[in-house]
Amino acid sequence: MISPNLDIPEHPERPYLSVVVPAYNEEENVVPLAEEIIAALTTLPGGFELILVDDASTDATAHRIKQLKHPRVRAVYHRINCGQSAAVGSGFQAARGEWVATLDGDGQNDPADLPAMLEKAAHDRVDCVTGVRRKRQDNFIRRFSSRVANGFRNWITGDQVSDSGCGIRVVRRTALREIPVFNGMHRFLPTLLRGQGYTVAETTVNHRERLRGTSKYGVHNRLWRGIRDCFGIRWYLKRAVRSDRLDETRK
Repeated sequence: MISPNLDIPEHPERPYLSVVVPAYNEEENVVPLAEEIIAALTTLPGGFELILVDDASTDATAHRIKQLKHPRVRAVYHRINCGQSAAVGSGFQAARGEWVATLDGDGQNDPADLPAMLEKAAHDRVDCVTGVRRKRQDNFIRRFSSRVANGFRNWITGDQVSDSGCGIRVVRRTALREIPVFNGMHRFLPTLLRGQGYTVAETTVNHRERLRGTSKYGVHNRLWRGIRDCFGIRWYLKRAVRSDRLDETRK
């Protein structure tokens, strides 16, 4: 784990970690999840910020976010519903941290995994660490559709990602500056990063049952859409320009 004695000065305007959480109709989850994230990262060296992105929810999600008065919590509100990838992209734009983490808004990702993921990124000297869910707490249909889509995407893209549907990741913020925002981007993020010249590692993470609210994904918008998107990603990888092309040492 990252040592609390590690000499990373804390700057409120430039925290070490920005945590981005997209939320759509998660009025029951957003406050408990925010509180859990804050508790898990209170002692993180260098500090953190939590960016909650409300994707034009039709329930009380936005109201619940406004009730959070913690100084480390920032809110981003969409004018229209644009989907999870757009919400993640808006969070990336708002992030000020050296590192950016993503978690799904349903509470199934465990915020306690984040310090260890940051430690692995530093130890392995990589630009991204993406989670691989162990003991998935989903029904058979969701696990099966995820397995099929994951195998197909690896075959088509030529990449090897063990769990593309896992929402918990940590990424160096400078690696995100040229990531294209499109529907489905969040599932292909490790592949997009590799295509732009960045390094990615995997680590096992916890996965929990959804305790509140209802899932926004099914076979139609998870399996079939993901398979179709693979062909677009294959084209992109063949045309991608390295985003790590800048020589920062010559400044």
